[in-house]
Amino acid sequence: MTLTGSIDTIVAVATPPGQGGVAIVRLSGPESRAVLRRLFRPTRPDFKDFRPSTLHHGHVLDAAGVILDEVLAVFMPGPGSFTGEDTAEIHCHGGLALPGAVLAECCRQGARPARRGEFSYRAWRNGRLDLTQAEAVAEAIAAPTRAAAQLAQVKLSGVLGRRVAALRAELEELKAQLCLAVDFPEEDVDCLPPDRLAEVVERGLAALDALLAGVERTRAWREGALAVLRGRVNAGKSSLLNALAGRERAIVTDIPGTTRDWLEELLDLDGLPVRLVDTAGLRRTESPVERAGLERAGELARGADLVLFVVGGDAPLSDEERQAADELSAERTLVVVNKDDLPRVEPWPGTELADRFEVAAVSARTGAGLEALAARLRERLAASTPEPEPDTVAPNLRQAEALRRARAELAELAVDAAGGLPYDLLGVRLDAACAILAEITGEIAAQDVLEAIFNRFCIGK
Repeated sequence: MTLTGSIDTIVAVATPPGQGGVAIVRLSGPESRAVLRRLFRPTRPDFKDFRPSTLHHGHVLDAAGVILDEVLAVFMPGPGSFTGEDTAEIHCHGGLALPGAVLAECCRQGARPARRGEFSYRAWRNGRLDLTQAEAVAEAIAAPTRAAAQLAQVKLSGVLGRRVAALRAELEELKAQLCLAVDFPEEDVDCLPPDRLAEVVERGLAALDALLAGVERTRAWREGALAVLRGRVNAGKSSLLNALAGRERAIVTDIPGTTRDWLEELLDLDGLPVRLVDTAGLRRTESPVERAGLERAGELARGADLVLFVVGGDAPLSDEERQAADELSAERTLVVVNKDDLPRVEPWPGTELADRFEVAAVSARTGAGLEALAARLRERLAASTPEPEPDTVAPNLRQAEALRRARAELAELAVDAAGGLPYDLLGVRLDAACAILAEITGEIAAQDVLEAIFNRFCIGK
């Protein structure tokens, strides 16, 4: 999408495609009301015009005057609408045909199809949202769990933008004092004592550290904790993935090496999103494809929040399993003995590994032990990443990267100031920090950055 400053009237279906009871066709721009009036025929004989923010019952007609659908229509004048412009919505029946037909009639009456994220872009452009709030809209839509949605709602309320703006305002004030000290060096009044400079910079660093602390503290709740299934071939890793996911996600066969690449499934464990990854099974192989899969599995396991080391309860531990177990840490490993519906062998793998790891016995085939395993999986993952408080501010990756850059500038400024550098040189660092903070809220934003952000939105939002 190429973002522009045009003020034409756009239209899109704001609800997901497919069968459903209601679909919403949304218009925004100066001709929204006129387009709606040309399409809409009210049911009430005394209808004279649209009352703002009031649903009106009627029908949408095509160019030939044929009824397309029975609808509810609403007009919301700017600047109080979501986009800050005149906005209209047509609530028609859902399905494959009707929303598209209503959309096509809106286009015939002068609107044009909206681009990805164009409604939210207009809200940002018209000052209804700052850039952190606009991004929070997309994050709320994509939130995999209620906790992730709550984190998005906090940012949508504007908390992050206000905290960044407050910090920037303090640094801008410091910059003004630096300029005063540079421009009037002979004045008797000390415009900016060094201890005052150090105090403001230290306070800025603390504020940035507080925001950055929320990034890692909420990572699992925003992106999903990473749990990796590790184990020998045919231990039942893929069956366990399917059982925990509740659907046939992985191919399960008796042929060794069926899983050569990794498969990922997102689970919702009582509000905690978990990325459960099935990896290639441990075994000696001459296949370069399988070896690559095994190497990738090892990398994933080393970066996982928790490794589910799956062994079969119907066979003793192999040399490959013992070697793999030696490479795992107890703090980040949960041993899962699968196939517990079959007779246990002696020595039972669970007994051999219990002196080093926590052990859970399950049967992916019958479902025995799965609920207890899921509960324990959540407990282990949540122990290192406690559920965030309702008012927790969680910057996303773009915002966190900018916060780190701003912090680096302030840290260097503190070093330079302690080293006695002139105020005019210190001002360069301060300028850079303020500009970076302005990037976060969108007061300064490059076109390619804006397009990268809003292109991730769905059409209609």
